[in-house]
Amino acid sequence: MILYFASDLVWATRIKATAEDLGLPCRPVRNPDMLAQRLGDSKPTALILDLETEQAGLELLAALRANPAGAGVRVLAFAPHVKKDLMQAARDAGANEVLTRGAFDHDLVDILFRLAAST
Repeated sequence: MILYFASDLVWATRIKATAEDLGLPCRPVRNPDMLAQRLGDSKPTALILDLETEQAGLELLAALRANPAGAGVRVLAFAPHVKKDLMQAARDAGANEVLTRGAFDHDLVDILFRLAAST
């Protein structure tokens, strides 16, 4: 199971539709409470964070890392290439991988397969 948090409907739809096309389970999270619920009712392998959400994305990352059920969940964050400080903040907060939005978009299929296989 892959969880995702996206800044707008375009990214949310793209992530969800691509995962469905690949036969991979994928569910959204919108806030720390929903994240805690998802951690409790499924065994996610990864969380994708769109950093365009800025503080909200970093708060979700912090909530994941603080929750014992989040241990072992890989975090992949992405942001526009000009948001270097935000990308570094995600690394500092515990994201396993941080990509530019262009790289994420280009490699989305491979990324989803890789994250689904993570343990």
